[in-house]
Amino acid sequence: MRTFSFEDRKDILNGMDNQHYDVIIVGGGITGVGIALDCVSRGLKTALIEMQDFAAGTSSRSTKLVHGGLRYLKQLEVGMVAEVGKEREVVYRNAPHVTHPEWMLLPIYKKGTFGKYSTSLGLKVYDFLAGVKQNERRKMLDRKQTVRREPLLNPNGLLGSGYYVEYRTDDARLTIEVAKKAAELGADLINYAKAEAFTYNEQGNVNGLYFLDTLTGTRYRIQGTRIVNATGPWVEQVIGMDRKIDGKSLFHSKGVHIVIDGGKFPLRQAVYFDTPDGRMVFAIPRNGKTYMGTTDTEYTSDLQHPHATEEDIAYLLDCIHFMFPEVQVGRRDVESTWAGVRPLIREEGKGPSEISRKDEIWTSATGLITIAGGKLTGYRKMAETVTDLLCEQLQEEGIPCKKSVTKELRLSGGDFRDPRDYEKFVSEESRKLASLGVSLEDATSMAAMYGTNTRLIARLADKLLEDSPLPLSIQLVLQYAITYEMALTPVDFFMRRTGAVFFDIEWVRKWKQDVIDYMAEYMEWTSGETLQYARALEERLKEAVNQ
Repeated sequence: MRTFSFEDRKDILNGMDNQHYDVIIVGGGITGVGIALDCVSRGLKTALIEMQDFAAGTSSRSTKLVHGGLRYLKQLEVGMVAEVGKEREVVYRNAPHVTHPEWMLLPIYKKGTFGKYSTSLGLKVYDFLAGVKQNERRKMLDRKQTVRREPLLNPNGLLGSGYYVEYRTDDARLTIEVAKKAAELGADLINYAKAEAFTYNEQGNVNGLYFLDTLTGTRYRIQGTRIVNATGPWVEQVIGMDRKIDGKSLFHSKGVHIVIDGGKFPLRQAVYFDTPDGRMVFAIPRNGKTYMGTTDTEYTSDLQHPHATEEDIAYLLDCIHFMFPEVQVGRRDVESTWAGVRPLIREEGKGPSEISRKDEIWTSATGLITIAGGKLTGYRKMAETVTDLLCEQLQEEGIPCKKSVTKELRLSGGDFRDPRDYEKFVSEESRKLASLGVSLEDATSMAAMYGTNTRLIARLADKLLEDSPLPLSIQLVLQYAITYEMALTPVDFFMRRTGAVFFDIEWVRKWKQDVIDYMAEYMEWTSGETLQYARALEERLKEAVNQ
């Protein structure tokens, strides 16, 4: 049985030359893995390649909310609000271990963008369009109730607030869980595989591609009936390997977030507020930290490693001082940052904050299908739409294709009959995990993060390397990432399998060398490989603290 490990990766690569896939997907962010899951669950032979790690691009650098798109109501994008609002509930139902309801305050000020009436009406319409369930529908709070929920809010001119539910997520882990489910159903997914050139049949249609395994330098050829370009910010580069599509282009927008220790920014309550320049910003407490974002600026630099500038950080600090004047934080209090590039579909005359987050499907003259734009929340629906198109084409060629089942398909780790069973499961499984010698606090954190896959983690206890100085809890999580989540480098583990680079950078600094040593021994790295991966981690740490 495949475990989605680095050993499985070798086996898949060695067998790809002899395979013919119905669908090949280029891009391993949330959109790409979502398409892979929809395709394989409909019975299509599916492969996916990703030039970095899964979720290494935009899909690990969002505001980490599966949200219903309230801001799009302001732009009168009613259809998008209705769709992503309903999809938010689908994601929660299928993966309650990585999607959690979070009540959000929308403060109302005398001279602010939102008035009491417009906020109340807007949230009511939002609840209706998004299909919000009864116990999560909006409430309107007066000034006293608002301050009680968040005392740090600026009291000057405060009239009250709207109180509504968003869903907090770990974007990278959501992407990984989708990828794992696709692999479980039989899809071949490979990270660190960079597409280099397409191949074509006699009619001039794309029928495969050459790609480079960037870890070994080995080149491979893969063949398929249909090719999908789901590379997010890189879609135009991939189209450039094929034929240009006239009249279609992307606008790259950069979003930046900063993280501050909760002791210095003790936010009790997630807050969504408008800034003096009219943008909307989130402030969200998470695991003893508070993070702020996002910015919205045009971006024309390195897509692979975007980073926060001092100007970006200063802007978000100013937002804190504006909305939470008692919070005395400065540049030295910013523990970490992250920046992501949004691949928006260009609309002439519109700035980054005004451009729609809608998605579009582009098809080239060679048959290459490109999915552009879109949002994290709508990934499943986007995938279904693309796969519907693929099925239509494949069935004309005699390749059978079933209807989509992903609306009810539980993701890896989300095998709960009902999302309400999640809390009880965490309580029970954490006690079992603690019996192995893990602290109850760590065991609870692990069970909460991995959901029903926690049972797999417990089975790894007797397969760990001997004499490692790492605590048992870290060894178990690390071994799980290697064995079941195709983590191949320390950056994969610290950034995308745990998110620690963003939310616990001191923990990373403390354990990085022991983690590197463990991975080097287990995966039999050469001294050169070990040094290369260690340097890559140092670069990401410097990037996170903006050095």
